[in-house]
Amino acid sequence: MPPTRKYEQRLRAKAADQTRRRILDAVYQCLIETPSEQVGMDKVAKLAEVSRSTIYTVFGSRAGLFDALGMDLLHHGGFTDMVNAVLQPDARRGLREGITGNVHMYAARRDVLRTLYSMAQLDADAVGGTVRRLEDGRARGMNDLAQRLHDQGALRDQLTADHAGHLLWLHTSFDAFDLLFSGRSLPADTVATLLADAAEHALCRPGT
Repeated sequence: MPPTRKYEQRLRAKAADQTRRRILDAVYQCLIETPSEQVGMDKVAKLAEVSRSTIYTVFGSRAGLFDALGMDLLHHGGFTDMVNAVLQPDARRGLREGITGNVHMYAARRDVLRTLYSMAQLDADAVGGTVRRLEDGRARGMNDLAQRLHDQGALRDQLTADHAGHLLWLHTSFDAFDLLFSGRSLPADTVATLLADAAEHALCRPGT
């Protein structure tokens, strides 16, 4: 391929990435500035300085736009570090460090997440679908961690892996985080310690 053609392709790819970023940033702006209002495509288009049709060309649909937003929230909020913490060989240590990473991920985008979770019931197809998929991923991760804790003999007597998965689901929820972070005005590090201590006490054998 001629160098000029490659250069033009790189420019087009860069422009497409910039357009995608402007649209996502516009959605963030809407969620932060008007959290009680449904995000309108006209407003997003105006803020991003693109046409409505461009939004649908880039993301396919309103649901596709919010799915992309959900992935952006995860991957710019420390998701990879949190997953790596959970998956370390020692499952009990993974519990504590995973909860810590989860709390800091929530704290990094608290206002946007609060709005998304609140909007999920009102906009079931787009926002609700995105939240369900995010929560489904969290459920799978916590069930896997519960099974690893069981396999390593770390769970309390009579506590099954299924029951442990339910408890981990509770302790890693956004609502559990936000009750302490916003409701009690506690710093993220304190919230992480409280939730990790509570989860470890509820699930794990003493002194193991």
